[in-house]
Amino acid sequence: MTEKERNDYFYVCSLIEYIARETKNHRGYIVKCIGQEGIENLLYDAEVNHCLSFEQVCDEVVEVYKIKEGKFDTISECQYDVPSFLDIGKLYSIMIEDCAKEG
Repeated sequence: MTEKERNDYFYVCSLIEYIARETKNHRGYIVKCIGQEGIENLLYDAEVNHCLSFEQVCDEVVEVYKIKEGKFDTISECQYDVPSFLDIGKLYSIMIEDCAKEG
């Protein structure tokens, strides 16, 4: 995996986590709404989109893929320090890279 691909995966994983938190949905629901083609488009556009705010890209993705507001809130009543959406995005991107190495 190239450094650019690592950065793109990190960005998209972080974006999915951000969208999930903003819309109060499970990450799996967000991925399902966006779909494989949508994920591929986000990866393709990642280099450009990372120059924009997560809020702006989130709003666009929510509108384009018609992601509805959910009720899954793991943040507000949490009893411990919640990792940032970037920390979670990094974790998921590492997992993807590890799986790619195995395959």
